[in-house]
Amino acid sequence: MKSIKEIKEQFQAACVDELPELITVYSGDERDGVRKLVLSAHKKLDALEKEKLRIEALKTYEKKYGECEFICGIDEVGRGPLAGPVVAGAVILPKDCDILYINDSKQLSEKKREELFEQIREKAVACAVGYASPERIDQINILQATYEAMREAVSKLSVRPGLLLNDAVKIPGIDIPQVPIIKGDAKSISIGAASIYAKVTRDRLMVEYDKIFPEYDFAGNKGYGSAGHIEALKKYGPTPIHRRTFIKNFIGQQTWRQER
Repeated sequence: MKSIKEIKEQFQAACVDELPELITVYSGDERDGVRKLVLSAHKKLDALEKEKLRIEALKTYEKKYGECEFICGIDEVGRGPLAGPVVAGAVILPKDCDILYINDSKQLSEKKREELFEQIREKAVACAVGYASPERIDQINILQATYEAMREAVSKLSVRPGLLLNDAVKIPGIDIPQVPIIKGDAKSISIGAASIYAKVTRDRLMVEYDKIFPEYDFAGNKGYGSAGHIEALKKYGPTPIHRRTFIKNFIGQQTWRQER
């Protein structure tokens, strides 16, 4: 008879697909430690089934417009920060997409977003990002800059979508049918994927900017107006990636720094 430690190692090493067999093998074992392992495996399988049902519910809009071959989700990140670009993601998922745990990027941990980013990039029919720089945001305002980033993302896709599912907005200047969905990143798997794709892309970019301007903790705050970020703005002045129209109430007429 195997020890509880050996059985625990079996359960820990098993992939989800192997759990039903292990449950069958050890369900008759009366030892408390083994019973707990079997119960834990049952809970893991139950949670997996609930997640599969949640993901199927996220495909409601994709199924509603299922006659369209390529449905593209659109979302943006970075409308609120004091520094850095606004980034839009455009993602076309396959009809039989089996990626679990896609959600509004704000509801996911950084680790989970990174994992999903790689899965989306690997399995998507097409995905792309568009950018609007801080200078462009200052020139035309954040809303118009967001539209530009979204149009760029769509234009960079390797296939032309037949329908856009957008998070809340209708993008001007695009001749592709669009369906705006309020809180779409939590209601559509395509928009959720675009949200994750844009978020990870922008976060990685801000980490790189942190290496150039370490005083502002861009790796930590991602350009948002944390107390430390605002304090650094007042102490060191704004950088070339700060949005002038967003920070004027914090710094007055300070000299702009140059990239090193």
